[in-house]
Amino acid sequence: MQPEPFDACFAGVEPSETDRVRSTFGERFIRYFERRPALDELLTPYLHQQLVDEIELLDGAAEEFDLDKVLRGELSPVFFGSALTNFGVEPFLENFLRLTSAPLARVDSLTGEPVDPCRDEFSAFIFKIQANMNKAHRDRIAFMRICSGKFERGMEAYHVQEGKNIKLATGTQLMAQDRAIVDEAYAGDIIGLFDPGIFSIGDTLCTGKKKVQFAGIPTFSPEHFARIEQKDTMKRKQFVKGMEQIAQEGAIQIFREVGGGMEEVVVGVVGVLQLEVLEYRLNTEYNVEIRMQQLPFEQLRWVQNDPDTYNLRDLDLTSDTKAVEDMKGNRLLLFTSDWAVRWAETHNESLQLSEFGNI
Repeated sequence: MQPEPFDACFAGVEPSETDRVRSTFGERFIRYFERRPALDELLTPYLHQQLVDEIELLDGAAEEFDLDKVLRGELSPVFFGSALTNFGVEPFLENFLRLTSAPLARVDSLTGEPVDPCRDEFSAFIFKIQANMNKAHRDRIAFMRICSGKFERGMEAYHVQEGKNIKLATGTQLMAQDRAIVDEAYAGDIIGLFDPGIFSIGDTLCTGKKKVQFAGIPTFSPEHFARIEQKDTMKRKQFVKGMEQIAQEGAIQIFREVGGGMEEVVVGVVGVLQLEVLEYRLNTEYNVEIRMQQLPFEQLRWVQNDPDTYNLRDLDLTSDTKAVEDMKGNRLLLFTSDWAVRWAETHNESLQLSEFGNI
């Protein structure tokens, strides 16, 4: 005996005007599987009950689906399936196309006005960088999302952060391990650009007389810190290159003594596993062995005060608080506890700290 089609349990159910999937879908899903004794034979009673329990857990833990919140970036839809067995890939792609919207207007941080995706002038921003995608060529790809206008292979665009025009010689489209050269692309498309080291996450590219600039991507405070140095001082060049490239990908954050060099750096990560990934990549991709020492810091804050008029050495801080700077010269404070953060804020009235920074 074969179980009835799942669609049968929706007989007589009227779709909402926006055709959204509500949380009641999970309830109907549970009732459907609970009432199918044939599944005991197909799955065994134990696996049948496990399936029902897991669906009930997902239904209770998940938020109600709201397409408007998804489009505003306030809610993320989650799909469950296996890419290894190809079960779930096709339904995911079909529903992705159904749920996704036309390209939305992005706000120009210079004017506060939205940038119309249908306008003729090209604009885009870099949201991801990946080094060594092809180890044989040591290539580095910057992934760019087009926000307006049209990309054409070989075009020139203004790099806002660098303040100069650059040639976008080759655009690459990637699907799994396959690559294809892109001659044209439009708003909403994502393409990869060969990066000789000129791009950073959050950079804006545009054309036209009226320049635009999109807001940087927020940087969250790391929760684990370690002091990193290379074992072989003769491999300083490889060490510096590897650390900088991995940091530019956004996998780690690098800090150093104020005004110091790269001989010894402090690395901040969200999870301890990232430190292991860092050590592995430096060894396999850059042939560099490192020494790593865990540090007791738990909190990090960006200093918002003007660096030209505010001296960190004049601050009243706990003895275990450390002042550092990131690769762009932004000043930060490392704290060992919440108590140390409160001490800095209460004993330095003019000090302005932020839990978030911008890449």
